[in-house]
Amino acid sequence: MREVYNNIEFEDEALKYKDENPYLFSVFIKYNSLDETQDGYEEFLETKESLIIAIEYEGNAHYVGSMVVDGWTELYFYTSDTKGFNTTVSTILSPSKYMFESNIVKDAKWNFYETQLLPSELETHHIVSSKIIHLLAEEGNDEEAIREVEHYVVFDTVTQKDRFLQNALENGFVYKDDISTDEYEYGVALIKEHTTTEKELKDIVTKLYELIKKEHGYYEGWSTILVQ
Repeated sequence: MREVYNNIEFEDEALKYKDENPYLFSVFIKYNSLDETQDGYEEFLETKESLIIAIEYEGNAHYVGSMVVDGWTELYFYTSDTKGFNTTVSTILSPSKYMFESNIVKDAKWNFYETQLLPSELETHHIVSSKIIHLLAEEGNDEEAIREVEHYVVFDTVTQKDRFLQNALENGFVYKDDISTDEYEYGVALIKEHTTTEKELKDIVTKLYELIKKEHGYYEGWSTILVQ
């Protein structure tokens, strides 16, 4: 499944192809003359998808993600072979519309995918928050309405939990209850009143995450009621 964050698109289940595909194939694409119209952008997206499909089908490769850097769209694939890709790229991309380059290197450990495309633990929480916000919006949620939001945190030891809780209370969170999961015996549910706008949630989760990591804990997410 494709996910997007910070101008980076990545396939979140790509690692299942890791063992059999040690080569990283990259394609860098840029307009020769930028067409900033909606039609031009839609055409580029169609071309991008056509290229991904062609490389995956003809080269037995696996698309793992893309990013936009200084006006260049960079596409990345992992493959078991090293031949034939440049011909496919040249066939799909018109030199009159695009500048493009390609490259293939060995990356058997998938270092590029794991360090450059995959989001960090905190970024993953922000992605999940965005999905929840979207689901709430579909149900008519008023994201500007202030309401109680519960945040869930777990730890390996009770000492870590207690130290974190003290810091959290000093930063405006309210204790609700102790919790546990299948993996962690020591956890806590906290309450804070705020909106469910993406910006405010991002700020609050980021601050809470910093407090959690000081005690080597794990953020389990948040939940709230629907306010219409």
